[in-house]
Amino acid sequence: MEEKKDISVIIPLYNEEGNVIEMHRRIKEACQDLGKSFEIIFINDGSKDKTAEECQGLSPLRLINFRKNFGQTAAFDAGIKASRGDVIVMMDGDLQNDPADIKLLLAEMEKGFDVVAGWRFQRKDPVSKKIFSRGANRCRSLW
Repeated sequence: MEEKKDISVIIPLYNEEGNVIEMHRRIKEACQDLGKSFEIIFINDGSKDKTAEECQGLSPLRLINFRKNFGQTAAFDAGIKASRGDVIVMMDGDLQNDPADIKLLLAEMEKGFDVVAGWRFQRKDPVSKKIFSRGANRCRSLW
């Protein structure tokens, strides 16, 4: 039987070469500061760059590799199913979520909440993503 953890941090990755090592370092540091047992689960969602290679040798890390890109929802699903933590923290792999905020989320949970969510204030998305997102939001509002 696999060892239970206090916290599972789940990160889907798609072409995040150049971010994974720093993301792992920040998560590990934030979780060690909490003094709780933790695991880090990266889901490589069919990346075509060197994301998977950069994950090699990182510890602690459980790496799930998808053979092709199935999307963020499928990646989170796989991470949740593989997790051993009593609390699951889900973050993006693009370094726009600060792992140091994990302690703030857990502090809110300790107030008795079952679910706590944060949001990215003043996001740093490229213009192309902003345009696509606004178009998608507009289409959804029509239905």
